[in-house]
Amino acid sequence: MLTILGFAMIATFLVLIMTKKMSPIAALVLIPALFCVAVGKGAHLGDYVIDGVSSLAPTAAMLMFAIVYFGVMIDVGLFDPVVRAILRFCKADPMRVVVGTAVLAAIVSLDGDGSTTFMITVSAMYPLYKRLGMSLVVMTGVAAMANGVMNTVPWGGPTARAATALKLDAADIFVPMIPALLVGLLGVLGLAYVLGLRERRRLGALRIEDEESAGAKEAVLVGAGAAAGPARPRKRPVGGGADHVDRVDGGDDDEDLLKGLDPDRPTLRPRLYWFNALLTGVLLTAMILELLPIPVLFLLGAALALSVNYPRLPDQKARIAAHADNVLNVSGMVFAAAVFTGVLQGTGMVDHMAGWLVDTVPEGLGPHMALVTGVLSLPLTYFMSNDGFYFGVLPVLAEAGAAHGVTPLEMARASLVGQPLHMSSPLVPAVYVLVGMARVEFGDHTRFVVKWAALTCLLILAAGILFGTI
Repeated sequence: MLTILGFAMIATFLVLIMTKKMSPIAALVLIPALFCVAVGKGAHLGDYVIDGVSSLAPTAAMLMFAIVYFGVMIDVGLFDPVVRAILRFCKADPMRVVVGTAVLAAIVSLDGDGSTTFMITVSAMYPLYKRLGMSLVVMTGVAAMANGVMNTVPWGGPTARAATALKLDAADIFVPMIPALLVGLLGVLGLAYVLGLRERRRLGALRIEDEESAGAKEAVLVGAGAAAGPARPRKRPVGGGADHVDRVDGGDDDEDLLKGLDPDRPTLRPRLYWFNALLTGVLLTAMILELLPIPVLFLLGAALALSVNYPRLPDQKARIAAHADNVLNVSGMVFAAAVFTGVLQGTGMVDHMAGWLVDTVPEGLGPHMALVTGVLSLPLTYFMSNDGFYFGVLPVLAEAGAAHGVTPLEMARASLVGQPLHMSSPLVPAVYVLVGMARVEFGDHTRFVVKWAALTCLLILAAGILFGTI
């Protein structure tokens, strides 16, 4: 019964947010509360929620101060050179813009933190998508998939969890998987190319008149926390009947948007550029080496960045206020997700669901448990947290595989396959940073990305089998 109710709860949640009948925050809170009562454990709802909030509180704190820190770094101009280089490549070509999104997300993902990746990627690419009238779910989908592939680096989380759960060395799991993961990344880039061509056909030939003709101010357009209204392309037909977007007129909101990373904005601190670069490098290094808990690192980093770049108290308050909307939206979503995860785990639904899936594997598939694990990693890592999957389900699957001669290393590598889909799970806090900053409805993002992310996962699985690592 708990298995059926668990799947019913997840299905109800997804249907309601994808059809926009409820907001994600309301659905994350109300749906599990109702199902908790339905299973007869309503009296324990408070305990489940407190347990869920306690487990996710460090993540919420990390996201809050990470948004402030990277928001300040964007304000002071740390990422302007990277943004200029990417946008110089993209120009006003929708195909290049989408490919540039995938490349930027993949590069930034090397720090191992999805929230950081999404903050930088959206801040850099959002203005071009708005300016050119491109689909924002293409941006969020491509960024999520690129990050999902790169999230498998040993310091990113899943690989370390798999190594810990099966008592293996993370390098022994990850290094042989590199060729398959590169195939997956090439698949994301290929998809970005196809989606970009589709956007190019939809929008026609495009150009941005002002910044590109001026040269010096080319396309460094947006910062985190800027309000944005819907862009309204103004088209005129040119030779052959094709639509040519002369400019995008988005009203006052877009005017504010275009000032976000203006090279003349007052928040810049060019004399402190190398200090900020060094501070960010030290912060990311300390994060990878785990010198301190990540929430503590970002808390210290945000305080230091604000104090050095903006010594005056009014300036500090202004910078915090500029990013307050993102902080509130993301942290609120994380605490709402704590209700969902708390009820799933507290009632035992997640354990029964995982057990049912494992039990449904036919005995004849025993020698192919690595393949089975790779396939199961798609739904299991989407509907469960990484901790739940790697520490709760993977050991059971590995034990079943060992009985048929499948090595734990093969099982661990196969368990990484589902990460491109996992990064768009409603249980992943970072995805709310992505859709929140991009002003995209979570349901729209889910409808768009699930099929492509699942295809990317299967591509990695097929490559792993072909290269003999799975």
